Amino acid sequence: MARRPLPRVLTDRVPLARVAQSVSLLRGRDVARSAADGASDVFHPLITIGRGLRRLAVAGRGRWAETPKEQRGPALFFIGACVLIVALVPYGPLLALIATMIAGAWAGRERVPVETGPSEAETERLRALYEALVPYLAVEGDPSPLYAPGGDWTAVFPEYAFDDGRLARLRLKYPPYFTDGEDQSRVRIEQVLYAKAGRGREYHFAWDELTNQLTVTALAALPTDIAAQRFVTSPGETVLGFTDADAVRRTLPVDGDAGTRDAPPVVWRTGQRSTEPHLLAMGPPGAGSTTLLRSIALQALQHGELLVVDGGGAGEFGCLAGRRGVLGVESGLAGALTALEWAAQETERRLVTANRARQAGRPVPEDVRRPLWILVDRPSALTHLASTEGRDDPQRWLQVPLRHGRAAQVTVVVAEQFENAELLGEAVRAHTKARVVLGSATAEEVRAVLGAPPHTTPTASVPPGRGYVRLGTAEVLRLQVPATPDPLDEATGEAHRQAVLALLPERAAPAGEEPPGDASAAAAEPVGPAPGVSIVKGGESRAARGGPVEALHAEG
Repeated sequence: MARRPLPRVLTDRVPLARVAQSVSLLRGRDVARSAADGASDVFHPLITIGRGLRRLAVAGRGRWAETPKEQRGPALFFIGACVLIVALVPYGPLLALIATMIAGAWAGRERVPVETGPSEAETERLRALYEALVPYLAVEGDPSPLYAPGGDWTAVFPEYAFDDGRLARLRLKYPPYFTDGEDQSRVRIEQVLYAKAGRGREYHFAWDELTNQLTVTALAALPTDIAAQRFVTSPGETVLGFTDADAVRRTLPVDGDAGTRDAPPVVWRTGQRSTEPHLLAMGPPGAGSTTLLRSIALQALQHGELLVVDGGGAGEFGCLAGRRGVLGVESGLAGALTALEWAAQETERRLVTANRARQAGRPVPEDVRRPLWILVDRPSALTHLASTEGRDDPQRWLQVPLRHGRAAQVTVVVAEQFENAELLGEAVRAHTKARVVLGSATAEEVRAVLGAPPHTTPTASVPPGRGYVRLGTAEVLRLQVPATPDPLDEATGEAHRQAVLALLPERAAPAGEEPPGDASAAAAEPVGPAPGVSIVKGGESRAARGGPVEALHAEG
């Protein structure tokens, strides 16, 4: 049987030689790669220094090219002088070489590239926001429109910032022909931005008509942990509440849950030099207007006298009855009419006394210079009751204090609800230049009270005492009223109750008796009539000695 020949691959020596050659090449490459890696590790400092020196040389060449020709001669002279000084200083060349190597190493270090620009989700949100603005900011026939379907959003959003995937700040450009001076046009754009940026947050809109730009900023919630306390203010200053840090240029030390800190206050100035001597606060029921009046009352008693008219008759100001400086707390129609009539006559008396003192060249008496505060809560209830009984409107007696109160050191503060706004008198509407809106309110309601729309969007949940304030023609500011609940209310927390009781003045003692020394102990006593206080219950007025009712009878 014939033998079969072996395969050619086993008999031919050429392929075997090729395999051996390829194996040796692979080993050589591995050795070369290892040597290169080792050399790069060894010479890495030199490579870094060389790369840095090259970068410094390129930067120096560019700087030299930018230097004007008339300044190159002095620059060369300065460089030559520095080189000469370094050469003459002991160890100067060595130190210069070390410094050059350090500078080269610093300039040649490997920089980790920083990722810039929005993420994919943020880009989609900005693109959606851009497309949503197109129907409102695009006009047919514009040769170079900023806003167009499918346009470039990067050209109109020069600045933006996100916080946990939500828009925190945005600056956008709008066409010059956009009617940014009309409130309706602004409101439409603000509503679109509020809907697309994310509901549930409060945004501030700053319109710059000069450069045709709008800045949208997400605002943090105002602190609600500030309770009633002694504020560091001068006579004639009243803290209405607290606002954003960039809205005012003043801060006050306050005590909160986290300790003492500085907070930006909204300070209302009253007196003869005030341009807003009277205040009107409005809001829905439970918004905190009575809390605002109670906070103002506690601050007013530090330097003045107080007369309270509680039109609601709920006893919200019972803690003030019988206190020193409180002339009366009226809750019925008869007492309110008597007290407000006395207030009108007292304003006239102060004006006459001050005028006679100035004509005679004498200082104004102390009783005229002492501020008198008239706080009226819900006067519409008394107006409705007076019209039913056919009696005079209590608001009629507010005309004299409102018109001439600034010269007589008389300040009027009125609080009313939105639903009864049409029952406010003309004098109250015309002379209350300081305005406050509390609670949940629409932009139209805020504009109707403050005279200007708010620059922020409404929040989903509004805490008590939260709203807006405008002093005269100033800007509309956010406001959070200090927590000043009724200490006689069982639902009031112990901490807030003690805070309010600590601010109340001591009780007025009858003639011949010494006042109690501890105001907090006296605050625990039951509320009752005291000298100088007129308390009305059930529509009947009972005046104590020295009160407004007795003063009226004496003058009559």
